[in-house]
Amino acid sequence: PQVCWLAPEQTAGKQRPYMYTQGQAVLNRSFFPGFDTPSVKCTYSATVKVPEGFTAVMSATSWEKQKDNTFIFKMSQPIPSYLIALAVGDIVSADVGPRSRVWAEPCLIEAAKKEYDGVIEEFLAVGEKLFGPYVWGRYDILFMPPSFPFGGMENPCLTFVTPCLLAGDRSLVDVIIHEISHSWFGNLVTNATWGEFWLNEGFTMYAQRRISTEVYGSAYTCLEAATGRALLRQHMDNTGEDHPLNKLRVVIEPGFSLFLGVNPDDTYNETPYEKGYCFVSYLAHLVGDQSKFDAFLQAYVNRFKFQSITADDALSFYLEYFPELKEKGVDSIPGFEFDRWLNTPGWPPYLPDLSPGQQLMKPADELAELWAADSLNVEAIEAVDVTAWRTYQLVYFLDQVLQKSPLPEGNVERLSKMYPKISKAQNAELRLRWCQIVLKNNLEAEYSKVKDFLHSQGKQKYTLPLYRAMWGGSEAARALAMETFSATAPQLHVNVQNYVKKILGLE
Repeated sequence: PQVCWLAPEQTAGKQRPYMYTQGQAVLNRSFFPGFDTPSVKCTYSATVKVPEGFTAVMSATSWEKQKDNTFIFKMSQPIPSYLIALAVGDIVSADVGPRSRVWAEPCLIEAAKKEYDGVIEEFLAVGEKLFGPYVWGRYDILFMPPSFPFGGMENPCLTFVTPCLLAGDRSLVDVIIHEISHSWFGNLVTNATWGEFWLNEGFTMYAQRRISTEVYGSAYTCLEAATGRALLRQHMDNTGEDHPLNKLRVVIEPGFSLFLGVNPDDTYNETPYEKGYCFVSYLAHLVGDQSKFDAFLQAYVNRFKFQSITADDALSFYLEYFPELKEKGVDSIPGFEFDRWLNTPGWPPYLPDLSPGQQLMKPADELAELWAADSLNVEAIEAVDVTAWRTYQLVYFLDQVLQKSPLPEGNVERLSKMYPKISKAQNAELRLRWCQIVLKNNLEAEYSKVKDFLHSQGKQKYTLPLYRAMWGGSEAARALAMETFSATAPQLHVNVQNYVKKILGLE
């Protein structure tokens, strides 16, 4: 299951086959013999021979090409096994900064260079200022074929990302901040078990939003965080708040094989990311001073770098670092006990203040209200200029419209005509929301947009919600689901195929 072999039609260029590996969480055991647990770290080297006309790349600190198309890789820093990654295909590279280049199939390389030129170094420099030195040497990005199931995989030195990030207007470049933040949180300081995945993702979400605040300001960052909170709300509504997976410390039952125990991949959801972010924000709130908490994060990275740790290690260090908080007993404030955070499912007991985002959210909320009205106030609607709104403001607006859907008869058609920037967008985040709105309002005239979007990419986070929406919709929507899946199944990752089969009852 670890090694993905793509036929030419599953790539962007459609000319040559491609292969890549995806190690997280426990799949690298099917790629090489090793201790496939994040609690063990090691260095590695590899010799990879590929056919003429192909290039191999790995998550390694150094690599050289020898004669007869043999590549030698070395990772000189200890990493957990899940971060060992290999890709082979018709791929080329272009420099975009002093220590960064983009890799992609030849047909995508120009777009990738244009989108990321000069961008990465700025994010890296802010990360170093906040969290300490970047220890991995290079930070390269490999734009994967469209069937890649994730937004990004933070393989050290070489992040694998979805080509959905190539929006053509840099409107999604900040997504890479999340993967860059893993350079400190996850790759350098790692969760010792997958049951405490929030240590990787909660700290990374916090770090991502710290960098974003420095680069884009707090209004924009709070708006992005509000989008994250809405995803958490959606997830908890779908699963039920008291679902055992909605705890930060998840019990993963071991089995004698992948088939008997719980596969950590099946525990993957919004909780470790967004509830984890809320917990780290709560720890910052207890400190009450941003620069002091920034200094703590730097000390935390320095103390545990190249190690794998548990939540208890992290929280003990926090209380040692702030003895005055330890004395006050902040770990057992009623309702906010650290133990409750870790072991009780449900909505986070503390939510960070996102009010600086209000200046961007309020106009979006008001506009969504106008579109949900029985008779449209066209004058008021036309007075709002959405052409100046940035992606996350539009995303937030569409999330509100989706919540109010189905809208009164005819409103969605008018909205579609009025905002081609949204209904004809090439930006994947906007396309996802627009497709959801089309399905929730049963707008059959635009079903082709749903089909086109699902044909163009195979990212799990976009694909599954759309199949759920189609399957929960009308007869026509269900028919669209079946037709689209039978046409696109071969280009999807096997895990995504299986999840869709579950949704469509094809198991």
